[in-house]
Amino acid sequence: MNHDQSRSLYDRALSVLPGGVNSSVRAVRPYPFFVERGDGGHVIDADGNRYLDFVMGYGPLLFGHDLPESVEAAVQQRASEGPMYGAPTEVEVELAEFLARHVPSVEMVRFVNSGTEATVSAVRLARGYTGRDKIVIMEGSYHGAQESTLVEGSGTDTAPSSPGIPASFADHTITVPFNDEAAVQEVFEAHGEDIAAVLTEPILGNHGIVHPVEGYLETLREVTDEYGSLLVFDEVITGFRVGGLQCAQGKFGVTPDVTTFGKIVGGGFPVGAIGGRTEIIEEFTPSGDVFQSGTFSGHPVTMAAGLETLRYAAKEDVYDHVNGLAEQLRAGLTDIVEDQAPEYTVVGTDSMFKVIFTRGRPGEGERCEAGCRQNEGCSHFDQCPKTGADVDDADTERWERLFWPAMKDEGIFLTPNQFESQFVCYAHTESDIEETLEAYKTAL
Repeated sequence: MNHDQSRSLYDRALSVLPGGVNSSVRAVRPYPFFVERGDGGHVIDADGNRYLDFVMGYGPLLFGHDLPESVEAAVQQRASEGPMYGAPTEVEVELAEFLARHVPSVEMVRFVNSGTEATVSAVRLARGYTGRDKIVIMEGSYHGAQESTLVEGSGTDTAPSSPGIPASFADHTITVPFNDEAAVQEVFEAHGEDIAAVLTEPILGNHGIVHPVEGYLETLREVTDEYGSLLVFDEVITGFRVGGLQCAQGKFGVTPDVTTFGKIVGGGFPVGAIGGRTEIIEEFTPSGDVFQSGTFSGHPVTMAAGLETLRYAAKEDVYDHVNGLAEQLRAGLTDIVEDQAPEYTVVGTDSMFKVIFTRGRPGEGERCEAGCRQNEGCSHFDQCPKTGADVDDADTERWERLFWPAMKDEGIFLTPNQFESQFVCYAHTESDIEETLEAYKTAL
């Protein structure tokens, strides 16, 4: 493949953008390819190279790059009527009503502009509602670029994971390993009266896709109820992708107090949302005292895109299609891994997938057929990731330096590290899945 134009663009970008990019995950070595346009389930770069796209904007693109006619028409109409107003519009009410009808935890919604803004606001809300300062998050988790969760360490021995964050922020953040019920119980026994909330993804989606073991989410629900803390699900990634219109909380049957959304809920445009019980969400200003505001919140173009996206998904076979293709892909990957790299682990659910380069010799016998489900009867159970640290221990350098470039050369665009999820979209086809499986056979 020729990448002269992308190289030239990157050279220019280095002079005006830090690292040549506007999001650090895009800074692949030696330089990223620059996308010119999308086409269904593909992207075409500045040099005319065409790739099957499983990045999907890191999750927002449920339909791929070609919007259904109803979504496109809604976006164009709203844009033609004026970019924004500084006043409420009916469409933001309609989208909030849609969320309240379908998502178990949601009675009331506050729209914001990104997943990060949603989780920042949710943490502030939990602290304001409970009158407590401490929050519990999962070790290695990611909840956006916010000071309260950019921490490293274990338990109460935490420190900021980035320069520029005062150490005092980490003093209020406690970490526990995902899927470790004993660690959660121990933390609450020691600090329960000071804990405002547990903040977690129901499935770790920013750290390799790690499923909860049976009973773990239920334990979080029980312990937060016992101590009067809030359970906050970060469904920025899983929202309206895992579990369909009920999201991951519906799939697992565990209802949090508060849920954060992003990505799909905006139909591919910048968005975030915080939903939950009325008595909690009403603590936001102006009905309550927890300050939250934003110039672009409830932006009419985003609201229209999100509403029509979810309406279309509700009426058509979108989830059956994307989940079926992803199941086919994960099943095929399981067979390939079994033959070529049996120490690796296929993970994912619904329309999410990934191959984690786990280490260690797997046991004899059957493994989960189409993605790890934390099944204790699986021969690979001891090797499959259960925490963020387990993903950290995988062969991440091999994934990034050898495997990702090899897949790019095969015309497959994957997220460029071991940690980010990959996604199937409505525009993908069975032939795309077959092509992708052949590429995995070559690259592995």
